[in-house]
Amino acid sequence: MKTILLILLLSICSIQFIYSQEEDAVVSLNLPVRNSLTFNRYVINPTFSFVREQTKFISVYNKREWVQFNDAPNTYLASFSGRFAENIGAGVGFFQQNYGVLTTFGGVLNFAYNARLATDNNLTFGVNIGAYKSGINTSNVITNFDDPSFQNVPENFLLTLNPGINFGTEFFDFGVSVNNLVVYNIQNSTMIEDNPQQGIQGHIMYTGYMDSAGFFDESKFSGLLRSEFRKDETIISALAMVTVPKGIWAQVGYNNVFGISGGLGLNITEQFAIEYNFEKGLGDLTNFGPSHDITLAYRFKTNKRYDYSSEDEVAGLLSGNNRKPKLSKEQIEANKKLAEVRKAQIEENRLLAAQQKAERDAKLKAKKEAEASIAKEQKANAEKTEAKEEAEAQAKLLAEQKAKEEAEAQAKQLAEQKAKEEAEAQAKLLAEQEAKEEAEAQAKLLAEQKAKEEAEAQAKLLAEQKAKEEAEAQAKLLAEQEAKEEAEAQAKLLAEQKAKEEAEAQAKLLAEQEAKKELISNPKDEDGKALLALAKDAENSKQAQNNLLKEFNDIVKIKNQDLKDLKEENDLSEQGIAVEPKPFKSITAENNKLNAIKADLDIVIKDRNTKLEELMALYDRLFEADTITNSEVYLFYKKKIKEINAEQAKALLTRTNLDKRLEEIRVATEFEKRRRIKRAAFDNEEERYAQDRAALQNIKQTTSIDGNPLKTSDLDFGETQSNNISILKNINNIDNGYYLVLAVHTDKSKRDEFVKQVYASGVTNIDFFYDVNTSKYYIYYVKFNDINSANDALKSKGNNPYNTNMSLIKIEN
Repeated sequence: MKTILLILLLSICSIQFIYSQEEDAVVSLNLPVRNSLTFNRYVINPTFSFVREQTKFISVYNKREWVQFNDAPNTYLASFSGRFAENIGAGVGFFQQNYGVLTTFGGVLNFAYNARLATDNNLTFGVNIGAYKSGINTSNVITNFDDPSFQNVPENFLLTLNPGINFGTEFFDFGVSVNNLVVYNIQNSTMIEDNPQQGIQGHIMYTGYMDSAGFFDESKFSGLLRSEFRKDETIISALAMVTVPKGIWAQVGYNNVFGISGGLGLNITEQFAIEYNFEKGLGDLTNFGPSHDITLAYRFKTNKRYDYSSEDEVAGLLSGNNRKPKLSKEQIEANKKLAEVRKAQIEENRLLAAQQKAERDAKLKAKKEAEASIAKEQKANAEKTEAKEEAEAQAKLLAEQKAKEEAEAQAKQLAEQKAKEEAEAQAKLLAEQEAKEEAEAQAKLLAEQKAKEEAEAQAKLLAEQKAKEEAEAQAKLLAEQEAKEEAEAQAKLLAEQKAKEEAEAQAKLLAEQEAKKELISNPKDEDGKALLALAKDAENSKQAQNNLLKEFNDIVKIKNQDLKDLKEENDLSEQGIAVEPKPFKSITAENNKLNAIKADLDIVIKDRNTKLEELMALYDRLFEADTITNSEVYLFYKKKIKEINAEQAKALLTRTNLDKRLEEIRVATEFEKRRRIKRAAFDNEEERYAQDRAALQNIKQTTSIDGNPLKTSDLDFGETQSNNISILKNINNIDNGYYLVLAVHTDKSKRDEFVKQVYASGVTNIDFFYDVNTSKYYIYYVKFNDINSANDALKSKGNNPYNTNMSLIKIEN
């Protein structure tokens, strides 16, 4: 399972459609519907829901890629698409794609509109709009160690836009589309930029029909050449399909990325169909195995025959709409005789038609002669009529000329009369205008004179008004000044009176407070004295309790600082920085002091709690017996008990938190101590490596190669290894890569014995490395830099006994 997961992650990241922005996993829309020219063609180009389509169909599609691996890419697509009107095609599909730990679910909405340019020329526009959610299915993630990056990957909801256009002729179609023109991440309201799956796709498609005898007569041939240009790669593919009238079709294809494909389709009836395609990779993809896709479809019957692509016919193996059946020999002879009879009848009809034509020609000639005589007579009558009409036209022209001259004279006279009237009206208008202007000037002069007089009167009135207002304001100001002085004197008198009263009240309050304090601090009765004594005891133990808590806290701080120093020493040591050792101090003495403080603190807390309980019991007894008669004394001890309770709760919480913190420091200190010990062991790793190299060199120098065949029973392989890839990290003195491991031992003697046996059999490149994390020796003899080469070597390990338990180990330093 681990091997499969690693292969899938590498292949998907490099070949399929994973696209990441920072830490968010974002997936571009890329449905692997590429091997069919019959169903779901709108996924290839959004105009194909209309182009060369006659019907609508519902289809269910499944594609499983690289089926020899578990959790291989798997795609499901259910769609409803096809031709909906003379100029409209549409479709809707819902899909789910599982790519190992990745999963995508969503839908695609398609629409295509056709503009007919001529009888055989069509321009079609289309668009695919996708909406889908993508993310990582953490339940499918299997690793040898926890990887927090998988836990922080969010799910994303995206929208994508794929437009396209197609120009169609009688046999050819030329088109362009843009894949992932826009990808919008609704999750964080951002547009996806630098999308490696964004590309421009162009295609040329040919659709024609065969004219031949036999099984392929009237068969339909379709061919599609398609290229997609992306930022980092160019994909070229080709598909060819032949559909025979019986309802069977076959297709082959090539893709420079995904390899070759072939498929068969069958119309079970005129409505139900099934199609299967097989795809096999080439080059580096050969190791991933083949891919399979299957489609089940239901085609809707329609009585409409659209103009564009109307010659297509649909037939099924179980339907009656097949080609005409072959005739028997007797039927053929009968048809020949019938054809001869029909031929003789046609010849007889031809002779009869010739005779009838001769008779018609004679009648036509006589008729033409009569028509010529009539035409001659009509021509003479027409000439007479024409002369008469010319005379009448001449008379009419003279009459019109005379009427025109009379009309012009009349119009001239009317124009002169109108001009005279307009001049008289203009003169009258000017006179009226001058009189009006003189009247307006006189009125303006009178208005200005009147305005001047009114302004002077207004100014005089304003001056008198202002003088009156100033006099009234002066009188008002004097009155306000007198009132203010009287108010200030009154206020001063009231303030002195209020101060005197407040002083007397303050003195009275102080006296009352002193009396109340006297009742509490110097009680006269035995009960009051007992309450006071218990309260003082509780108060006196408070300081001792606080001091012990402070000492406890100081020791916790010291131990925390020791932890920080130890962690800093380990961190710097791992970086190769020497640290000056800390002065020695006795941990035992420090712990003894801490235990003494904790014991004293427990005693003080317990003693103070006892005194508090005695104080509360006495207070409750006196309160229930109404012995506390003074309300101030009652309130004082009620408040005191509440304060002591709060202090004790706080002290207990502090004590608990200090214990908890002390335990955390202890655990962390133990970890750092083990870490220091482990580091010390690591410092000896180079010495171990030198000894191991010397041991291997000694084995190869002292062991002779005898070539004797080994048996599996002769070898001790040590610990059994997993069939999946194991990942080891931080292995010193060894390079990253993929190692074919033969055996795993923890004992050096067993390690050396295995190496000797394999070396003696002729494997001179035998070697081993040590993992300090597991304390194990891994014995190997070959190493690869890529997973494909390592897998190939693992598969072809042969039947050598020492390869029996061979496993694959990946080193990641």
